[in-house]
Amino acid sequence: MTIRVLSVASEAVPLVKTGGLADVAGALPSAVAPHGVEMTTLLPGYPAVMKALGRARAVHTWDSLLGEKARLLGGKMDGYPLLVLDAPAYFQREGGPYSDAEGRDWVDNWRRFAAFGRAAADIAGGLVKARRFDVVHAHDWQAAMALAYMRFAPPEGATPLPSVMTIHNMAFQGFYSADKFPALGLPSQAWSMDGVEYHGGVGFLKAGLEAASAITTVSPTYAREIRTAEFGMGLEGLILSRGDKVSGIVNGIDPAQWNPQVDPALPSPFNVKTIGKRAANKRALEAEFGLEAGDGPLFVVVTRLTWQKGMDVLLEVIDHLVGIGGRLALLGSGDKAMENAFHAAAMRHPGKVGVRIGYDEALSHRMQGGGDAILVPSRFEPCGLTQLYGLAYGCVPVVARTGGLADTVIDANLAAVMGGVATGVQFNGVNYASLADAVSRAVTLFWQQDVWRGIQRAGMKTDFSWSRSGKAYADLYAKLIAEA
Repeated sequence: MTIRVLSVASEAVPLVKTGGLADVAGALPSAVAPHGVEMTTLLPGYPAVMKALGRARAVHTWDSLLGEKARLLGGKMDGYPLLVLDAPAYFQREGGPYSDAEGRDWVDNWRRFAAFGRAAADIAGGLVKARRFDVVHAHDWQAAMALAYMRFAPPEGATPLPSVMTIHNMAFQGFYSADKFPALGLPSQAWSMDGVEYHGGVGFLKAGLEAASAITTVSPTYAREIRTAEFGMGLEGLILSRGDKVSGIVNGIDPAQWNPQVDPALPSPFNVKTIGKRAANKRALEAEFGLEAGDGPLFVVVTRLTWQKGMDVLLEVIDHLVGIGGRLALLGSGDKAMENAFHAAAMRHPGKVGVRIGYDEALSHRMQGGGDAILVPSRFEPCGLTQLYGLAYGCVPVVARTGGLADTVIDANLAAVMGGVATGVQFNGVNYASLADAVSRAVTLFWQQDVWRGIQRAGMKTDFSWSRSGKAYADLYAKLIAEA
C-alpha cells in the first residue's frame, strides 16, 4: 500500500533555501519513495518558486484566504508532486521568504503563514478531490498552524488525519500578540493552553506541537536536549508532556549533490582511495582566499555568523589558531558586528585568515574539498549539515558536543583512534578554553599524518545518505496510520 503524505514546508531545495530546512524538505520525497511513500510538497508561491513552476494549472481557487485571493497550483519538484500556494498579496514580493532586502522580518508574517497553514489544512481535508492524503507532515513554525487548523477548524466533512510536526530549530517559534487571534479564523476554544495560546499571545510552533500526532527533531540528541530548560526555549514542559511521541531522526545528505568523486566544483575530484588528490584543492583554496600556501592545517568555516553558531567564541580563538600554525578560510554572513570583526581578524593576520561575506554554494563545496578541518562550534545544533558534508569530503569536523553534532561525529580519543573509528574532534562547552583546546588537538592530530588520514577515511566511509532516515520517516508514517 502506498502511503500518501502532504509535506508542508516554507522552503525546499532546489526552489528556495535559507537554511537546512530547505535541504530536508527537498530531500524527503526521494528519501521516502523507496519505502512505499508518495510525498507531495506544499510551498508558498514566492517569486523564485513561481518562476520555476512556469505555466501551471490551478487546481483550486480561494476567493478569500484569510482575506486575500489565492490559487493552488500543481507541478513537479525534481520529478515529485508539488503544490504551490499562489497568493500574490502574501508571497509575491521582493526580498527573502521571511524578511525584506534589509533583513527586517515582514510585519505580516503571522498572516502569511497562518494563511499557508489554513490552505494546507484545506488540502489535507480533501479540498482537491484528486489529491488525497494519509498523513500531514509540517516543518517548523511556518507550517505549524496547518495542524492547528486541522484540529480546531477542519473543512466540513474532513476525515481526521494523523500528523507529524518536525522541529528543525526550536529557537524559531512564530510568537505573535494576542490581538492577531481574531483574524486567524479559529474558534474560541482554540484560545487555550492546549491550543494556540502561549504566554498571552499566539504561538505558532506551540500550537503545532500540541496538535501533532507525533513530534520529531532532526537528531536523537536534540530530541533529548529540548526536554531541558537550556535547549527547550520555553517549550520544554510541553515536550516533556508529549512523552514518547517525541523522537529524533538524523538528517541525511544527498550523495548526488555532495560526492567529491564527481563534484564539478572541485579542481581535483577524489575518493577515499585517492585522498591524496585533495592537496590540489587545498592549494587552489589558499589562492582563492589569498592565503599563504603551506603544509600546516587549513581550517574552514561555512556558517551563519550568529551567537548560536558560536562565532563570537571563534573570534576570540583566531589568534590562538594562527599562533599554533593554523590558517582560516571563512564563508558566511549574519551579524554585522561579527562580519566586521572577522574582516578585522583577516587584516590582523594577512595571508593567514581569509574571509568571504555572503553565501556561495560552489565555494562551499571547494572549501569542504580543500580544507583540512571544518569548525562547527555551535552552542546548539538540532542536526547540522556542514559536518556531514565535511565527513563526506575528508574535511575533518571539529564540533561542539551538542545535538546532531554529537550524534554524527566520533571524537578522536585514544580508543577511537586505535579502533580506527574516529571521524573528528568533539569538545564540551562553547567557550575560549574548550574551543582553543579542540583546535590544538586538531593541529596535533594533523601532524600525525597516518592518524589524520585514518580519521579522514573513516569519515568518508560513513553513510549519512538519506536511506536510513528515509526508512525511519516511512516507518513513523505507517505507525501513525495503524494507530489512527
